[in-house]
Amino acid sequence: MNISNPNYNRKAIVIFSGGQDSTTCLFQAIAEYGKENVETITFQYGQRHSIELEKAKWIAQDLGVKQTFIDTSVIKAITHNALMDENVHIEQKDNKLPNTFVDGRNALFLLYAAIYAKGQGIQDIITGVCETDFSGYPDCRDVFIKSMNVTLNLAMDYQFNIKTPLMYLTKAQTWQLADELGVLDYVRNYTHTCYEGVNGGCGQCPSCILRDKGLTEYLAQKGGKNV
Repeated sequence: MNISNPNYNRKAIVIFSGGQDSTTCLFQAIAEYGKENVETITFQYGQRHSIELEKAKWIAQDLGVKQTFIDTSVIKAITHNALMDENVHIEQKDNKLPNTFVDGRNALFLLYAAIYAKGQGIQDIITGVCETDFSGYPDCRDVFIKSMNVTLNLAMDYQFNIKTPLMYLTKAQTWQLADELGVLDYVRNYTHTCYEGVNGGCGQCPSCILRDKGLTEYLAQKGGKNV
């Protein structure tokens, strides 16, 4: 344990999907807080790419961090989108939100994470949302996160700190962060991002395209070969 680190005696919980972003956040949290002070929370909300839940479980076990699963699939009863219906073609029309946007998803995740965190005496909640390289989701914006932070503090009379280490990073910079943490190959090989649920990625969905483009850009900057 690094006692020079101001967070050495704090605890943190990472909202963890098993994807590139949340896994990078998890490794950063472990480096910052110490593995014994970090745990994860994972949500099953009826996502078509449920393989990410298997990846999240495997990674948490492999790293030896506590994981809590929360079933929020009741959301399927009140909203409909391509991310929760495998029969709907994933698409994004000009100047409109992609049909993979799940109304209220991140608000719900943060609420449940906060309820759990307070019960565990945890103040720091880490989420991998980003408004730089993203699909235009409004609940990935910094202004939303800040407003949610205030709301949760008021709602529970508790001092939560919602941390978003990737907020202003491009996808290439997120790959760079993983590399600086010494886990580039781990994140590349063991995480899942594909909306279609294809193990290893379909290479065609918006999530795969963004992930692959960022990796290619980073490797080119680093002097590596394109993938």
